[in-house]
Amino acid sequence: MAGLAESGSNPDVDLLYDINGLAKDAPHWFDRVMEFVGEYGLLLAMVLLVLWCWWSVRRRGAEDAAASSVAALVWAPLAAAVAVLVNVPIRGFVERPRPFLDHQGLDVLVSGKTDYSFVSDHATITMALGVGLFVANRKFGLVGIGLALLEGFCRVYMGVHYPTDVVGGFALGTAVALLLSPVAMALLTPLMKAVEGSRRLGWVVRARGAGRGQKSVVSGARSERSVDSEERDLAA
Repeated sequence: MAGLAESGSNPDVDLLYDINGLAKDAPHWFDRVMEFVGEYGLLLAMVLLVLWCWWSVRRRGAEDAAASSVAALVWAPLAAAVAVLVNVPIRGFVERPRPFLDHQGLDVLVSGKTDYSFVSDHATITMALGVGLFVANRKFGLVGIGLALLEGFCRVYMGVHYPTDVVGGFALGTAVALLLSPVAMALLTPLMKAVEGSRRLGWVVRARGAGRGQKSVVSGARSERSVDSEERDLAA
C-alpha cells in the first residue's frame, strides 16, 4: 500500500504542489519561520494553551466541576500519546514514503525525514490535544483545534506530508480523544477528586480560595431567606 499518491494527476498530489509552491515564492526568512512553527512552535503553543486552560479551570471552576474539568485536561495529553502509539502500526501497515521521495520539485524545508508519511504525527498530536481541550472547555478547545488546522497546513507547506497524511492525523487524533473520553473520564475524575482532597497536591485541582465566592453568595442568600422567614413569623 505504499503508492497512495504516485500520479501527478492525483488531487492529493496537486494540492501538495499548490500548498508547497507557496514556500518557493515566499522569502527565505518566512520559510525559516514556518519551519520552526510547523516543527516545534505549534506543539509548544498547544502545551501552553493546555496549561493556560488548567490555570483558568482551577481558579474559576465550580466546586463540583473542578475535578472533572482537570480530569478532562489530563486526558488531552494522554489522548495525544495514545493516538501516536496507535499510529505506529498504521504507519507500518501503509508504508507510505515521504512525498519528496516520489515527487520532484518540492521545496522541502526540513531535512532528515526518513520515516513513513501516513499519518502525520504532528497533525495527530495537535488535533488530539485540541479535541481534548474542547471536551474540557469549548473556548480553549476551539483555539486548540484552530492551531491543529494550522499545524496541518504547515506540514504540507514544508513538503514533508501529503494533505491526506494530515487529514488522517486529524481523524486519528479526534477518534482517540472522543471515543476513549468516557473511559478516561471515568478513571481520571475519581483520581482528581482524591488529589483535590490532598493537602500537598490539592492545588493541582483547585487554587486557594477558588469556589469560596460561590459559597459566600449561597450562604448569604440562605441568611436573607432566614431573616425574611423570621420577620414573617414575628408579624404573624
